[in-house]
Amino acid sequence: MAVPARTLPPDLHRLLRRGVAEIIVEEELIKLLESGEPLRLKLGFDPSRPDLHLGHAVVLRKLRQFQELGHLAILIVGDWTAQIGDPSGQSATRPMLTAEEVRENAQTYLRQFYKIVDPARTEIAWQSSWYDHFTLKDVINLTSRFTVAQFLAREDFARRFAERRPIALTELLYPLLQAYDSVAIRADVEFGGTDQKFNILVGRELQAMLRMRPQQAFLVPILRGTDGVQKMSKSLGNYIAFEDPPDEMFGKTMSIPDELIVEYFELLTDVPDDELALIRGQIEAKWVNPMILKKRLAVEIVTQFHGKQAALAAAENFERVYQRRKLPEVVPEVPLGSEWFEGPVWPADLLYAAGLVSTKREARRLLAQGGIRVDGRQVADEPLRVEPGAVIQVGRRKFARLVRR
Repeated sequence: MAVPARTLPPDLHRLLRRGVAEIIVEEELIKLLESGEPLRLKLGFDPSRPDLHLGHAVVLRKLRQFQELGHLAILIVGDWTAQIGDPSGQSATRPMLTAEEVRENAQTYLRQFYKIVDPARTEIAWQSSWYDHFTLKDVINLTSRFTVAQFLAREDFARRFAERRPIALTELLYPLLQAYDSVAIRADVEFGGTDQKFNILVGRELQAMLRMRPQQAFLVPILRGTDGVQKMSKSLGNYIAFEDPPDEMFGKTMSIPDELIVEYFELLTDVPDDELALIRGQIEAKWVNPMILKKRLAVEIVTQFHGKQAALAAAENFERVYQRRKLPEVVPEVPLGSEWFEGPVWPADLLYAAGLVSTKREARRLLAQGGIRVDGRQVADEPLRVEPGAVIQVGRRKFARLVRR
């Protein structure tokens, strides 16, 4: 007979049940929280890419909730493991980064972390502060505590091994190094996405081997990207970045499939649970136009990163551009030389010169898809004339007014 879930007080219910995939071991964590002891909350990050997106916000928001109860977050900068590359969920060996690349990325990460995490209740720990002093003896002692068979049981390693694809020895070291981080900072709880479950449990096991209190594993769901299929990822282009401008952040949120509305409200906003249940019911019963809910969702998300005024302005701009088919109130000017206005020019050359695309190939792709407009008219990949003051629209959200330099 199944044991019924424990009834929790409202503050713990929000903390442990909403936006949570799994807690190992929940009852142990509840006892720690009820003890009143300030807990050391571990979150490690490998600064392999310089920007954060809403997929990262899911775990950071949960970390902030713990901080609001008086607990201390310890952000571990993986300046060693980033040079290896975390293989979790990957189908191939990750490329190594240089120490300089890691440091540059880390500075951007840390600036963006504090958009959500409370800096007053946060400590920063660099792995190099302990791994710089590691000896070969320390490495052998660490590796002797686990077997290759244990690590090959992990899903991503097992799949690659079965398919005879390469697994570098350095990748097998990754979970061990992440685990030792928990020992080094004496972590009480480690946070991560569900793809980090194996690594976090290795840390829990290593702490127990060293006669430390094993950390609790706090796993959050993986946020699906704006395509509604794959996890949010910058490399897949289905992301909403922390530092996206308000209009772009709003527009990207409005582009998500309807089936993501509840998921985004649950994981990315503070909408009360009873209201969340109402939203879920309205969608299931088709009692509300999903666009109305998306607008509210977009305002909630933009407010977190840019403030209420910017969110309301973005909402107004969205309605102006996409519903009333008018130009945005503010269109940035792009100065160009006189030669661009003196005769027919190829659109791809013009877009590239104006800095509206990163490559001419991208421009031709957009032209082929009908994604380029000049003064409201869709243009093809053929020579055209433009006048000073012409407004170019690239895709759905990018506008620029061409002016003579």
